[in-house]
Amino acid sequence: MRRRQFLAVAAPALLAAACAPQSAMQTATVFFTADSSTLDTEAQAVVRRAAEAARGTTGPIVVVGFAGPAGGLAYNRALSEARAQHVADLLVASGLPRERVRIVPRGPVPFESVATESRRVEIRAGG
Repeated sequence: MRRRQFLAVAAPALLAAACAPQSAMQTATVFFTADSSTLDTEAQAVVRRAAEAARGTTGPIVVVGFAGPAGGLAYNRALSEARAQHVADLLVASGLPRERVRIVPRGPVPFESVATESRRVEIRAGG
């Protein structure tokens, strides 16, 4: 698997976790370039902020990995799992208990409105 730089980040919902009701689902998303399962410094900071916000929730933190449809089913299943695992490891390194963090590799998804939207990991936390 080739490694490339991280593409873009979005995390407004999870960063507002302290203001949301405990029962609300909070989500942060990081996007990857094609064939990548690594994050740059900026994306790592988003995951760390998500971990901080998730500490105020109860229940599991679900890390869902996605990949685009190009490259074959087996390849993209493995890529989505590698992306989710990388983010989960960073959440744990940021202080979340490993037993709360669960990865769900979704594999390839059809191209969405923008092709890069399928190359992502969503961090979902709620109580």
